[in-house]
Amino acid sequence: MSTKLQTGDVAPDFSGIDQNGKSVSLSELKGKRVILYFYPKDNTSGCTAEACSLRDGYTDLAEMGFEIIGVSPDSAQSHLKFAQKHNLNFHLLPDTDKSILNAYGAWGEKKMYGRTSMGVIRTTFIIGADGKIEYVVGKVDTKNHAEQIKKLVAAK
Repeated sequence: MSTKLQTGDVAPDFSGIDQNGKSVSLSELKGKRVILYFYPKDNTSGCTAEACSLRDGYTDLAEMGFEIIGVSPDSAQSHLKFAQKHNLNFHLLPDTDKSILNAYGAWGEKKMYGRTSMGVIRTTFIIGADGKIEYVVGKVDTKNHAEQIKKLVAAK
């Protein structure tokens, strides 16, 4: 069973080693805003579009005080190749045991082409400097995700 985190909830802490071998944890980022996005698979069309949108919007998002962290069940090696191929300028955390995915309720039943399977539920959490969830983006616009986030945050 997955948790259903909502705006105002304290974001569950997590830690991992990113594609460059750097340790990353939410608790270490306290005082910074975090865009934590969950995506199904490196180098697939939707996931590549989403990552490239965040890459292209990185400067604006960083100026707004954001760190960006992408999480999928792929391995660190897969993340490294994905990041190098698309010049990604943010952390990608492997979650092969799905502990982060489960903590955020981003792993669960999906229906696709009439079939039900378990998988990553594409979701983005915008976490405030206080460690609380400011927004949950369930309907991710993969091609324009950076703009989608900027509009959401600017509307506050």
